[in-house]
Amino acid sequence: MYLNRELSWLDFNGRVLALAEDPSVPLLERCRFLSIWASNLDEFFMVRVAGLKEQVAHGIRTPSPDGLTPAEQLAAIAEKVEDQYRRVGQLFLDELTPLLAKSGIHFSTYQALDPEDRQFVDQQFRERVFPVLTPLAVDPAHPFPYISNLSLNLAVMVRNPETGVTRFARVKVPPILPRFVVMPDGERFLPLEELIGAHLADLFPGMEVLRRDAFRVTRNADLEIEEDRGGDLLAVLESELTRRRFGRVVRLEVHSDMDPGVKALLMREMGVEDRDVYVSDGPLDLAGLRVLAELDRPDLVWPQWSWVTQPRLAAVGGEKPDLFEVIREGDLLVHHPYESFTTSVVAFIEQASRDPQVLAIKQTLYRTSRDSPIMAALIEAAHEGKQVVALIELKARFDEERNIEWAQRLEDAGVHVVYGVVGLKTHSKIALVVREEGEGITRYAHIGTGNYNDATARTYEDLGLFTCDPQVGADLTDLFNYLTGYSQQRSYRKLLVSPVGMRAGIRDLIRREAHPEGRITMKMNSLVDPELIDELYEAARRGAEIDLIVRGICCLLPIEGSRLRVRSIVGRYLEHSRIYRFGARGGRRDYLIGSADLMPRNLDRRVEVLVPVEDPDLQFRLDEILEVELADDVLAWELGSDGTWTKVPTRRGIDSHLVLRGLAEARAAARID
Repeated sequence: MYLNRELSWLDFNGRVLALAEDPSVPLLERCRFLSIWASNLDEFFMVRVAGLKEQVAHGIRTPSPDGLTPAEQLAAIAEKVEDQYRRVGQLFLDELTPLLAKSGIHFSTYQALDPEDRQFVDQQFRERVFPVLTPLAVDPAHPFPYISNLSLNLAVMVRNPETGVTRFARVKVPPILPRFVVMPDGERFLPLEELIGAHLADLFPGMEVLRRDAFRVTRNADLEIEEDRGGDLLAVLESELTRRRFGRVVRLEVHSDMDPGVKALLMREMGVEDRDVYVSDGPLDLAGLRVLAELDRPDLVWPQWSWVTQPRLAAVGGEKPDLFEVIREGDLLVHHPYESFTTSVVAFIEQASRDPQVLAIKQTLYRTSRDSPIMAALIEAAHEGKQVVALIELKARFDEERNIEWAQRLEDAGVHVVYGVVGLKTHSKIALVVREEGEGITRYAHIGTGNYNDATARTYEDLGLFTCDPQVGADLTDLFNYLTGYSQQRSYRKLLVSPVGMRAGIRDLIRREAHPEGRITMKMNSLVDPELIDELYEAARRGAEIDLIVRGICCLLPIEGSRLRVRSIVGRYLEHSRIYRFGARGGRRDYLIGSADLMPRNLDRRVEVLVPVEDPDLQFRLDEILEVELADDVLAWELGSDGTWTKVPTRRGIDSHLVLRGLAEARAAARID
């Protein structure tokens, strides 16, 4: 009754790949989706495959809820990934490359360049590339070099013409340089490894270069942080980040024409088996294709769209609204990227940082941008003498270094920085502003589904609720005390908080709807938790109508003949919001939004927050989002009772991203009128 988590994730990445294969998607957007597929797969191997390999190495045979042992999962993963590699090779070589060429965008080899172009790239090599290359020989005096994670390399075989001795050398393609050398016309691209390969004689003067083969390595990059071993968490994490570079190799990517002897040498030296080797017909490191999507070719990308300001936050007569006054008038819901993150969330923190009546700002920060305006506002608030508390989750995977940097900068500015609760990740998206008003204080809150990241807010679909509800404010005060002190808070007035009460709260709401008139609609990124999946199965058996919109991993298998349906929306924007709706139209309905997916880690090992949405107008907005996505027949996929995903046939042409964008524009226009 369960689908395997890892295989379900690969199905999701297959849906991303399907967008790259879709001829109705603009050409450079197809390249972007292929890049996303590749970078997604990198992280999957660094974390999920690496974890399974560690289990096998330690002799663990305990099956996952679907019944597969770690070794069986690895075998199934390899089969599915190999199939995707075949699809990618065919897509890139047979479709995208010819279509790009017809549009004037060419991938070139060095040999195909005319003399003028060669002169240009030769100069580029001498001035920018050659000085940073370091060829590493392998011989009795030079051991096999360390190959860094996600690095693209050339395996070079050279021969001494005097002795006839053949040797192996490795040349790393510098990751600090652009993936492609761009010709002066801006629309022809030479892969960097091609340029280096054409100049190997400059790196090995006096030697005969026999052949070169590109390869790429992926290592275990999951951190093992033992917070209870004592010491400063920041120092422990910095040490682990250094160790990450030397994790075990979990994938070796090679080109299909690689010399078998060279492949055998690489496998032996890096300790990988046949099943760890993935063969590609196209170029390696396709994540680098993201540069194509940035080309100035409006004819080959989706039309640009500027998000609108939430109508209640729009300037009137050139005057920006007082956000605190707006929130006092009633709860406010913002929907990104259709409604601006900058004029809502960023403006909220910036106004709080400058307002002399604001006494304190408390905020959790999981991932943020490199030049975050929110961080700048918190620093300004500290300089103004306000009490500023920032909980920075140092353990946010692959954002650890940036978060360490921000933590240090905030501390230097006088912000009280804390790193969360031992043994838990703080994944909640909450901000609390304490403001002196009249003879007392008012607490203003923002609770969101996405990170406080102004960069990703342009492409991630997320929701945020602004409120000054006294009970929500009191709950957040208690929660921040738990996060920063020694509070043992176990219950909250309105919020569902993990790991103390969210699981039970969701379970009880599902059970309430376990009858023929029951109605459950959930939108999330991942559905993995076996206990709650069982509750959904039971509700379905009792006749409840259940619709699940699950973007990524779904371990629930729809029951044939029941009213339990599963779909996934994959398109231009990354569906990231979590919406939980319980109850049928016309009766009691409960709505929750927040940071938590239904996964064991979210419910048991993270600090997460779901907030009820009680205002009828805002509930209508949530209904609107859910109903549009349930009607989508352009971006939607459905999960069958046999465990396979199929594209929903397009009959009415409802693209939820376009529809929701149009609704946002209509609301903004109505406010202006």
